[in-house]
Amino acid sequence: MNLFAAAEQQNRDNARPLAARMRPGSLAEFCGQQHILGDGKLLRRMLDADRIGSMIFYGPPGTGKTTLAELIAKQTRRHFERLNATTVGVREVRDVLQAAADRLAADGTQTVLFIDELHRFSRSQQDILLPDVESGVISLIGATTANPFFSLVAPLISRSQVFEFRELAKEDLMTLMKRALADQRRGLGSLKVSVTDEAFDFLATLTDGDGRRCLTALEIAVLSVSRTTKVVDLSVAQESMQRRVVRFDPNGDDHYDVASAFIKSIRGSDPDAAMYWLARMLESGEDPRFVARRLVISASEDIGNADPMGLPIAMAAYQATETIGMPECRINLAQATTYLACAPKSNASYLAIDAALADIRQNTVVPVPMHLRDGHYAGAARLGHGKGYQYAHDSADGWVNQDYLGVEKVYYEPVDRGHEQEFRERLNELRRRRRETPPGNSNLPGQ
Repeated sequence: MNLFAAAEQQNRDNARPLAARMRPGSLAEFCGQQHILGDGKLLRRMLDADRIGSMIFYGPPGTGKTTLAELIAKQTRRHFERLNATTVGVREVRDVLQAAADRLAADGTQTVLFIDELHRFSRSQQDILLPDVESGVISLIGATTANPFFSLVAPLISRSQVFEFRELAKEDLMTLMKRALADQRRGLGSLKVSVTDEAFDFLATLTDGDGRRCLTALEIAVLSVSRTTKVVDLSVAQESMQRRVVRFDPNGDDHYDVASAFIKSIRGSDPDAAMYWLARMLESGEDPRFVARRLVISASEDIGNADPMGLPIAMAAYQATETIGMPECRINLAQATTYLACAPKSNASYLAIDAALADIRQNTVVPVPMHLRDGHYAGAARLGHGKGYQYAHDSADGWVNQDYLGVEKVYYEPVDRGHEQEFRERLNELRRRRRETPPGNSNLPGQ
């Protein structure tokens, strides 16, 4: 018997950060994720029925993925094994799977195998898990910050329930901090430090839904005043946190989700929302040229001819970004963003080209009418190319009733907004005149 075991364990516990010490001991203490864990939700139903299959926990750090996996194993009385995909190889995984199979055969004890950073496994490593997942030897719980539908093999996804974890709400973070401040055994209660409402609010806001980061900042703040004022006010809270670092992965969900929100805000004519997402991208380290390219696309896809100046302004912002770079090009990007957001909207050009492409891919290709074919080379006249073509500029109003396709098609439908309203009125008039008067030439395809 080790007479010093208790003291040694206490020393180890004291060295653990607050977030680790305050891990909940039961599902009742778990904060957040009520969209999957609340009454009547799928994960809660699985736990109540004691039918724990394999699951993928996907979401940002500090939202409780590891903690919930441990609590599930505890509540369902399963053996818990934890691996980290960044530190183990195939041999270690096979050993754990074999031990789980032996345990199940010996006394019926089932195993929850939790693998953190599961997306770090190669495809072959993920494949090793499939037989034991399918046979029920293990209940796999894989945790990942990467979108599993892109980072995990399809057979593993099809055999698992995917649960998306969300950032903790401010109320959840408040609960975590106040619980830690009151707990005298695991938390900070023995230090008798008080925290002002402004400090609580600051910490809950600036930690962006990350419970681990929130408790770490609280611990620093409390320890820093525990021998002096014993009060954590707003200034202490501010000094206890590093400058906010916006989460960013150039290949991850945030990259595409924020860019999507940016473009949709422009499309929805909300310059304030668009400015927020622009700032979010730039602050997180997004390549400003990526932003500029999105603006050029939006100028034609979402504004189009409703405001023809949108495209040159977007292109000017793109060229300025290439020439100037950050931080000054943020102003050029902001100018283009606000212009496009406030401009009248039309996707008529976008719809027109896609409709024409679909027509070409799905139907018989239309030959070029004879009168439109190139007639500028020797011998063209002998073939009838260009015969009957009418030069529109010779007309008094710059338009002649001439067939330019050989079949009747309508792809471009201008909207009743901005400059396209004028286009719509003019096109409607010209289309009416075409219908009422036969074309001035008869050299259609095949004639």
